[in-house]
Amino acid sequence: MSRHWTLDDIRWQDFDAAKVDPDILRAVKAAAMVEFNAPDYVTYLCNVFADRPDVKEAVQQWGGEEVQHGQALARWAELADPEFDFDQAFARFQADYRIDTNAIESVRGSRSGELIARCVVESGTSSYYTAIKDATDEPVLKQIASNIAADEFRHYKLFYDQFNDLGEIQPSILDRIRVAIGRVSEADDDELARAYYSANTPVDGSVTYERSAFSKAYEKRALGLYRRQHVERLVSMVGKAAGLKPHGALMRAVASLAWSYWRFRNWQLARTAI
Repeated sequence: MSRHWTLDDIRWQDFDAAKVDPDILRAVKAAAMVEFNAPDYVTYLCNVFADRPDVKEAVQQWGGEEVQHGQALARWAELADPEFDFDQAFARFQADYRIDTNAIESVRGSRSGELIARCVVESGTSSYYTAIKDATDEPVLKQIASNIAADEFRHYKLFYDQFNDLGEIQPSILDRIRVAIGRVSEADDDELARAYYSANTPVDGSVTYERSAFSKAYEKRALGLYRRQHVERLVSMVGKAAGLKPHGALMRAVASLAWSYWRFRNWQLARTAI
């Protein structure tokens, strides 16, 4: 097995401030918060799989790499914006947003459903960081995003394999689709909005937090990075997690509809001053 990359492998000396896109910077600041928040999810998932050391080992591996993602993105953001203080912004984020780390049962209704939901998340992050890599001209961010995208794809396989090896009654395809759609619909939840707000507004609280407004602010920067191939990859990975043929006629049709919606939503958001 090849060695996992570290922060020392990043060519920080290649950083080019002239190639920093302000909107991508705002999105990266928020993403750094979410990635670095992984330990709370590790605690929750280890509670859910308390009697499964194999799954817990996979979760802990995942969590350590997610934290490193947050560290890499945070360091880049502080290079791109010397006034940005990640530690201060993250403390602000955690003061306002925490998941329930005391839960011992999956919020997805089953442990199988929990692993499907994790696959959906990794589908989104893998396609998202690929989109960032393809959109940015800044060489250091391009390297970081490429590394993270590869990790997230591997994490998808990690959770997918854990799902197949769980040895418990697997949900029906209909139930798998329900879990997948439910997790996709949470993409505009409070976590991303809070992360964007904490990373991109003054620390003095002079800007009031409104979930809808800051969810749209994040969405505007994130969705605009995607191209059709990124959406198609996302849809196929989610389809596979849901038990469907990832490259079948149904998923090709879903991908076309998703891309049409994506373009319409981008058009809507482009008309807003957020």
